[in-house]
Amino acid sequence: MPDDHTTAPLTAIADALRRERTRAGLSLSEVAKRAGIAKSTLSQLESGAGNPSIETLWALGVALEVPFSRLVDPPKPTVRVVRAGEGPAVTSEQAHFIGTLLASCPPHARRDLYTITMEPGAPRKADPHNPGTVEHLIVGAGRMRTGPAEDAVELDAGDYTAFPGDVPHVYEALEPGTWFILVMEHI
Repeated sequence: MPDDHTTAPLTAIADALRRERTRAGLSLSEVAKRAGIAKSTLSQLESGAGNPSIETLWALGVALEVPFSRLVDPPKPTVRVVRAGEGPAVTSEQAHFIGTLLASCPPHARRDLYTITMEPGAPRKADPHNPGTVEHLIVGAGRMRTGPAEDAVELDAGDYTAFPGDVPHVYEALEPGTWFILVMEHI
């Protein structure tokens, strides 16, 4: 069961969904349709209820044409410290995979920074992100398989890879205690 550090930041998500949907001039029905989720689910999320998965938030980000980070990152102070085990974290429905946003790109910048923890088991299968997205990944501990679904590579602690994030891709832990740093580069 997730603890306080591995649950989605529901208030920030609710505020961001309402803000971005209003900015885009879209109805609840239209955003839900574009994201492939029920209108009632989106309504609950906008009211701060529910527990959205990474997959749901990515789909909403694509539907709203905004980076994932814009939906989960609360306002920040001038100096920001994210202690190990803290930060807005969201779990996957598919795998033992927890993404923690460390820094989102400010307006007119094009990168977000995450730490990800994974355990062996089902792989995390990611749908394509917005066109032009590139993922940069550095393994901090453990071993994993990642990259485009048709061309994934195995990586050890300390290894780096970059691959297109706008195609189907996977993340799979091959050892217990696997974690990595992920930089999402948006164009």
